[in-house]
Amino acid sequence: MTALRVAAAQISTGADPEANLSTATEAVRRAAAAGASLVALPEATLAAFGTDLRAVAEPLDGQFATGLRKVAAELGVVVIAGLFEPAADGRVHNTLLATGPGVEASYRKIHLYDAFGSRESDLVAPGKDLVTIEVSGVRVGLATCYDLRFASQFTDLGRAGADLIVVPASWGAGPGKEEQWDLLTRARASDAQSWLLACDQAWTPPQGTDPLGIGRSALIDPLGHPRARLASDADLLISTVDTDLTTAVRARVPIL
Repeated sequence: MTALRVAAAQISTGADPEANLSTATEAVRRAAAAGASLVALPEATLAAFGTDLRAVAEPLDGQFATGLRKVAAELGVVVIAGLFEPAADGRVHNTLLATGPGVEASYRKIHLYDAFGSRESDLVAPGKDLVTIEVSGVRVGLATCYDLRFASQFTDLGRAGADLIVVPASWGAGPGKEEQWDLLTRARASDAQSWLLACDQAWTPPQGTDPLGIGRSALIDPLGHPRARLASDADLLISTVDTDLTTAVRARVPIL
């Protein structure tokens, strides 16, 4: 068995990257103190949606990413967090940075949130490549928020050997949206036959059509069963991923 202690740091970010970095690093420290080897932070950890994303976007060697690298290296943990980096066409990329001992990778969100009145693609350029990393012998796939509505991405990550998929999010509030979040996180874990760690922004009062978070971060097992779930407020989820279950489920139900 390979067991990996994981955390979802359900925080709430605003428009100031410096303040958000302080909030994020403090959450990582608390997760590491609780024994986590992998710490997920939400999508838009750099700055919340509704901010001028072009103005706050930073390259992957910028101050914000460097701050995350520093705390990850200091504590010996892998941190996965959402930020925005400049894109060649004048927009930005909605990017996940994965950094820590032996890990340095990034994933650019493929499926953009052009739904429910939002137009993420007006400001964000899509990525195109699936990304996996290895953390303490566990293959980890990366996806972001609206990607949850596209089952094939998760099936492909399962076929790529992901034992765990980490999904940072800033899920939009609205009628039925909590139920959709719960349904989709469970369905995508089942599609990939993988553990799925979904880390959302804590609930923030809605402001127009900007997706600002509803909370409900969760760890789902490869059969689609929730093993841990937070409520709506800022909080820290700590749990353990057991890769033996991934192997057993894929052997018993060989859908991949």
